[in-house]
Amino acid sequence: MEAPSSMRVVVVSGLHRSARARTVEALITAVPGSVALHHDFDRIGEGVVHRLTRDRWGTVDHSRVELDHLCASCTLREDLVPFLLRLTEAGEHTLCVVETWEGVEPRPVADAVASEPALRLAAVVTAVDSERLLPDLAGHDDLGDRGLDIAVEDERTVAEVLAHQIEYPTVLALDGEPYRAEARSLLEHLNPAALVVSPGPDLADLTHGRFDPEHAANRLNPAWAQYADRDDARVRTLTWTRRRPLHPARLHEALEHIVAAGLRSRGRVWLAGRTDTLLVWDAYNDALLLESGGPWLDALPEAAMEMVSESRRASAQLDWDPAVGDRCQHLAFTGVDLDAERLVALLDSCLLTEDEAGEPLRFDPFADAL
Repeated sequence: MEAPSSMRVVVVSGLHRSARARTVEALITAVPGSVALHHDFDRIGEGVVHRLTRDRWGTVDHSRVELDHLCASCTLREDLVPFLLRLTEAGEHTLCVVETWEGVEPRPVADAVASEPALRLAAVVTAVDSERLLPDLAGHDDLGDRGLDIAVEDERTVAEVLAHQIEYPTVLALDGEPYRAEARSLLEHLNPAALVVSPGPDLADLTHGRFDPEHAANRLNPAWAQYADRDDARVRTLTWTRRRPLHPARLHEALEHIVAAGLRSRGRVWLAGRTDTLLVWDAYNDALLLESGGPWLDALPEAAMEMVSESRRASAQLDWDPAVGDRCQHLAFTGVDLDAERLVALLDSCLLTEDEAGEPLRFDPFADAL
């Protein structure tokens, strides 16, 4: 239950620093009594993290933060949330805009804020630079290559972090004019649930709502997310759905070409020889994560269905087939100038044929990895 004296909080994330700064500035300028909070990780490699607070007139405080361990999750736990609670108790501000650092994804910040009754998570916004969006989604840099890693052994890629920042929120602030139409289309394809706006005074209207982290997590889970085709000039999202399993050897052979076909692909697959296991497909540019997403619902005993989330049950009903249950291929590929015809042909060539159905597999190249 929300506390009577709860303070509104808006989380602003984004890989692109200038776009993020303009979005934060627009919010604190438009909303009276607001303050912005930012943890600066630029010198985290030297063991230094600074907390900066500012309002529409300038810097309020700039302090070094002492942490037991220097990483984003420790900062969240040990300083950000306690500081927000102190601000709430002081009662001097109606809104705090939490500006994350480049390599921080919004989901853990949103989860932490929403878990506190004294705080009201009003919105999660990701700010994007129109000129940098496509190069960053198509690039091959790790965060470490740009000095943006936020913990020891942070091996995430720039494309992965940017995709997570775009797909999670319900508001995307698109900054800049170069390639704006193409950038807007990409954002709408990657996150159809989000409102795409420009950084400006209209952002103030978004601070009176409430962001639901559970709903966002359910919307994003590729084990049951539902994707749709979309075509806007050069930007295309192709959804491939089939009712037959994939042949593991042919999939493995074609994998590099399939993954490279789009900037982002996600969904679930059914692999021959793994009748009960749903595999989650999560690819960023040419990097693929393929892992178990648990059992298909059709493989569960009836008594276990009560423990399955309502979102997953509803999605399974949309996929349900009398012969194979919810087992299917359901993948979405988003890219610029995507060769949909070639991609579909390649994917279809990996399906198990009627002659192969029921025959034992001679070789499964995924056997040791999944």
